Amino acid sequence: MAKTDVLALAILGILKDQPLHGYQLRKRLGAELGPFRALSYGSLYPCLRRMVEAGLITASGEEAAAAAPASSRRARIAYSLTEAGRARLAEELASAGASSWDDDTFDVRFSLFAHTDSATRLRILEGRRSRLAERLEEVSEGLKRMHERHDAYTAELQRHGLERVEREVEWLDRLIENERSAPGGDNPGTASAGH
Repeated sequence: MAKTDVLALAILGILKDQPLHGYQLRKRLGAELGPFRALSYGSLYPCLRRMVEAGLITASGEEAAAAAPASSRRARIAYSLTEAGRARLAEELASAGASSWDDDTFDVRFSLFAHTDSATRLRILEGRRSRLAERLEEVSEGLKRMHERHDAYTAELQRHGLERVEREVEWLDRLIENERSAPGGDNPGTASAGH
C-alpha cells in the first residue's frame, strides 16, 4: 500500500463514524495516529481531492466556497463517505497482506482494529511480529559489527534501536496472546494493552 493509500485508508476509517471538515480530519488523524506522524495540509487536501474524484468520499459545502467572493472567508467543506468508500474500507479491513504490517501502514491498520475481524487482526499482528523478528536479527548483527569498529556513539545508537525493537516485539507478543485468548474472537481490550 502506497503512502497516499495509507492516508486514504486512515481518512476512510475516521469518516466511517461521521462527516468532518478538513481541519477536524487533520486533528483526528493527529490524535489517533500520534504526534510522531506529522500530517500537513499539503498532503491532506490533495488526498481528499483524489478521494472525491475517485468517488470514495463526497465534499459538501463546495458550492458555497466556489460562489464566495475571493475576499471573504473560505467556506468549510465537510467530507463524508460514499457507498463506494464504505465498500473500499470494508475491503481494506478484511485484507491482511504484507503491506499491513509495514512501518508506514501498521499504525493506521492498528488504529482501525476495532472495525477489523479477529482473524485479520491476528494475521496482521503475527506478520508485524515476524517482520520485527527479522529486524532484531539484523540490528543484533549490526551491533556486533559496531563493537569491532569501536565507534561508541554508533554502537549506542544500534543498542537503542535493538531495545526499541525488543520492546515492540514484547508488546506484540502480549497483543497476540490477548487476541488468541479472546472469547468469541472479539477482543475490545486489545487496544488497551500498553506499548
